[in-house]
Amino acid sequence: MHWELSFMTRHSEISSHELRQALKSGMYALAGNARLKIYGLLTCTSGKRILKKNRIFFKNKTEAVQLGYRPCGHCLADDYQEWKELTNSSYATNNPKHRGSQE
Repeated sequence: MHWELSFMTRHSEISSHELRQALKSGMYALAGNARLKIYGLLTCTSGKRILKKNRIFFKNKTEAVQLGYRPCGHCLADDYQEWKELTNSSYATNNPKHRGSQE
């Protein structure tokens, strides 16, 4: 079928019928915003406001992260905090000016 892609699927590239079938079968676990590079749960209220042209679907968290997306701060708050801490520590390690201001 058309919707059986190995990577993320854009909402604008799949018919409503195909999307319903994919969601019903559990093919997609997460949705994301292609413009902002954020992923979250299919039930997230923030995610439901994403424009169709920017909405994408992922099979799992690994796929989203490998493609450079970060977790949603609303529906995946714990994952977001972990991502934020990792990002900040990585930034401090790679930016001597920032490291110096923390001391």
